[in-house]
Amino acid sequence: MKPIAIQLYTLRKDVYPGGDDLPGVLRTVAEIGYKGVELFGLQKHQARDAAKALNDLGLQVTSSHVPFPAPENYREIAEMELTLGNKRAVAGFGPDHVKTIDGCKQAAAMAVQAVELMKSYGMTFGIHNHWWDFEPVDGIYPYDVLMAEAPEMFSELDIYWVASAGVDPVKLLSKYKSRIPLLHVKDGMLEQRHPHVAVGSGKLDIPAIIGATDPNVVDWLIVELDTYDGDMLDAVRQSYKYLTSTGLASGKK
Repeated sequence: MKPIAIQLYTLRKDVYPGGDDLPGVLRTVAEIGYKGVELFGLQKHQARDAAKALNDLGLQVTSSHVPFPAPENYREIAEMELTLGNKRAVAGFGPDHVKTIDGCKQAAAMAVQAVELMKSYGMTFGIHNHWWDFEPVDGIYPYDVLMAEAPEMFSELDIYWVASAGVDPVKLLSKYKSRIPLLHVKDGMLEQRHPHVAVGSGKLDIPAIIGATDPNVVDWLIVELDTYDGDMLDAVRQSYKYLTSTGLASGKK
């Protein structure tokens, strides 16, 4: 079983009261039993303070969603992430980046540069996909172009956005699992604009998808919900209970 983490975007301020109280949010997810967190910014908090809170709670940083690393900002990004104990930086592309094959190749060139910049700090760089990365351009998925053109980049695969685009996550994993150390475990009804649901209560075959990962490569199963029709904290608890009680992931409890 792989350890379970949560992307803290799930518990941001506008969906969870107190979401700008990072120590409080960290304490809550640790009490539920999550072993790690994926960060998406520290809001008003300092990296050293956040690192202490994480350490005190026994939480690991799986990775962080960061501004796209470029020559003008990568040092600041890397120094903050290393202070937090993180060695994986993740970013993504907007739909305008992947509307054409040339656009996809230009985006991939940005990723190649980001890989090299972060490598100078002993860090790795990967992309997080959205549904538009699987909308065919000239019969080709932008995701395939990005993976081919940036061979040292890893993929943090968001299984829900893959499925919502009509692509089978299991088949995709069979092709790319050697490059997928992080899995965004997200569930829903696969209907446009429908809120996400607690993992295990939607239409995705979560056991089959997790079973298709390479156990020698995947390090973390990261729960994420963008939206939820109810108390988001309830969904976070339900997702943890489902994944750990079924033996799909390991938590602290």
